[in-house]
Amino acid sequence: MATYNLNEELKAREAAKAAESKNTEMALDDVARVKVLSPGRKVFKRFIRNRLAVFGSVVLIIMFVFSFLGPLVYKYGQKQIFYKYEVQNVNYALAKENTSYNGYDVDASAGPEHKIVNAMNSNIKKMVESGASSMVVMGEEKSYLIEERAAHIFVLSVLETEKVASIGEADVEIGTYDMIRRAITFNGEEIEGLSEAAAANVKGASGSFTYDGVEYTYERAVAKSYTITASMDGLIYEGDELGKDFEKAAEEAAATGASFEAGGDTYVLEGSDGNYTIYRTGEQTDAKVYTNYTIDTYESGLKLSDEFKAAVLMAACGDGTFTADGTDYEIREENGVLVIYTADGTEFAELGTFTVRRYTGEDTMEYDLKKAIAEKVEEMVNAGEKTGTLVHDLPQQGESGEYVYDEDGNLQYSETEMKITQRDTGEFVINCDQVNYIIERFAGPSREHLLGTDGDGFDVLARIMYGGRISLMVGFIVVFLETFLGVIMGGIAGYYGGWVDNLIMRLVDIFYCLPSMPIMIILGAMMDAVRMDTYLRLCVMMAALGIMGWAGVARLVRGQILSLREQEFMVAAEATGIRVKDRIFRHLIPNVMPQLIVTATMGMGSVILTESTLSFLGLGVKHPLATWGTIINSVSSASAMAHYAFIWIPVGLLICLTVIAFNFVGDGLRDAYDPKSKK
Repeated sequence: MATYNLNEELKAREAAKAAESKNTEMALDDVARVKVLSPGRKVFKRFIRNRLAVFGSVVLIIMFVFSFLGPLVYKYGQKQIFYKYEVQNVNYALAKENTSYNGYDVDASAGPEHKIVNAMNSNIKKMVESGASSMVVMGEEKSYLIEERAAHIFVLSVLETEKVASIGEADVEIGTYDMIRRAITFNGEEIEGLSEAAAANVKGASGSFTYDGVEYTYERAVAKSYTITASMDGLIYEGDELGKDFEKAAEEAAATGASFEAGGDTYVLEGSDGNYTIYRTGEQTDAKVYTNYTIDTYESGLKLSDEFKAAVLMAACGDGTFTADGTDYEIREENGVLVIYTADGTEFAELGTFTVRRYTGEDTMEYDLKKAIAEKVEEMVNAGEKTGTLVHDLPQQGESGEYVYDEDGNLQYSETEMKITQRDTGEFVINCDQVNYIIERFAGPSREHLLGTDGDGFDVLARIMYGGRISLMVGFIVVFLETFLGVIMGGIAGYYGGWVDNLIMRLVDIFYCLPSMPIMIILGAMMDAVRMDTYLRLCVMMAALGIMGWAGVARLVRGQILSLREQEFMVAAEATGIRVKDRIFRHLIPNVMPQLIVTATMGMGSVILTESTLSFLGLGVKHPLATWGTIINSVSSASAMAHYAFIWIPVGLLICLTVIAFNFVGDGLRDAYDPKSKK
């Protein structure tokens, strides 16, 4: 009986199959032969054998997913600002003595001139320094009287005035000399013989002469007439003499500059240092009232209108009673302080020359706190101290900064220590601890913010994601522009040759000589000057980078086409009558694509570095749009880099990884397309 050996049978079958395969010829359209000859398959196999190229490809895929898909699932945006509650020592209040005078309308229809109103503070201070109780100010159209009606209260009145005399050393207009009549028309009493003296001495446009011991000056007015002025000392009348009583009162008033009465009329003086012009006053209309008082109400937060303040000040100058907003008030002086009472005797407010307000300028502080601060500041001034402390009850705050109330809705208070410091300007700053709602600047990594926050309170991880979008987009668009321009210019130059090639190559030489970084710096400064929109600025920057980078691609394409256009397939294309445009862009350019892909891939990293550098210098993309360069720019100082490494280190690593990955992929593609380059 014959036995069956399985191993021997299998060996026999394998041998027969090998012999059959050896004797079979492979056709040109055989699938196995096509697979072996496929150039794309060969390039791909060579590329994936390069471990660095594969690593670079994986890194780039991760970067694109992180930058373009990450923001879609991440809960924060690139411009979202984050806040937190924190106990801080803040500037709580500001105290200062009032040195300026605020004005309020008494009669708005009186309409004093702007230049008079603008000079009121300086005029009042002059009066205070000289001790004068009144001052006449001459406007362009009207005369004005400033009077101190009560302590710290000055009233500006529109005044009807008539100039009657001058006292002291003064230039007095005597009259007008007519050259034709050879006589003077006197403004006041005629001076005998002065016309003859003027006829003998008046010559030219201006000059002076002496007559009867008095010096006269003349100046041409109109046509053949001159204005005659005398420099005189003592009391000089403009018109009729006003008698001995007037002269005595005027001499006494000249010593102080105060107004005076004589013969039933009131006179005011304008001038200084004993030289005054004397005016007789007529009808007087109160226009504005000025004071350096501050009105503090006992109920905090009350807003007082300017009409109310004007009524208070005018009442303080009069009988002390006034009506405002339908309510009657009375002003009483208590211990040197003016206190305002309502008609039923309730204390309403008081006047003082010391202002205590919140540091923001708001008048929302309680009266007791204002009073305590004012008393402490006065104590410091008397003791000559620059700093001091005050313990006072302030509204109690919770962890979220809200005020704490009891079960009955009453605001709770807690003792708080306040520090008072005098500035060089004389103001007093009050500091204390308060819970504030502030921007969460430079917060470290946490569960809420994996990479912390930056100096603007933005989430760093969100900014890095959105910044990656911009940086990668800039790289691709700029490289596309460079390649597009370079292919067109290089293709035309390489195919046509001759003067066309010479012209384009000289243009390439010019672009090679352009200093790209200085040009980008100048362009960035120009965009800063015109305050260009952020997105438009980004487009301009990409266009500039693309235009300045096409020359290298053009030279590469030209060189390749010069070698390809003489080959047999181009001779065949020309013989078949294919158009020039199709020969260049359908036959020559596709044969250059491998080199273009390698160049573009390796140039991508360089463009990203350029954009990051410009943004870091503040010349590229502007805040708040995020790029990797602007993120590093937010911590550009040495101290910031040392303290906030969690911001710039991740961004720096991403830039390095992206640039290296593009270089690895470029090297891999170069080796895959040209395996001989390894040798």
